[in-house]
Amino acid sequence: MNTTTSSTIDVRQIPPFQRHGLIFERLSALDAGDAMLLVNDHDPAPLRRQLDEQWPGQFEYSYLDAGPALWRLEIRRAPTPARASAGSCCSGGACGG
Repeated sequence: MNTTTSSTIDVRQIPPFQRHGLIFERLSALDAGDAMLLVNDHDPAPLRRQLDEQWPGQFEYSYLDAGPALWRLEIRRAPTPARASAGSCCSGGACGG
């Protein structure tokens, strides 16, 4: 699995009405394990709530700087969960239950 930070986006330079759309676009392009670094002038807690509502459990967050003037947040796409073994009872209803 790849575990890199693929891009940095400094939203302090982007008009507020364009920020979330651009962030969502970048995050949706991340592969499992990849991350994006978000730089902001305030805590991106509202963004985190919105991401958790739209994509529950798909992103992990690590604050690298937590204000008061500069906030840096690494947002990582969660690793893909392991699939059930083909021989297990839960392999598509093979147990007959």
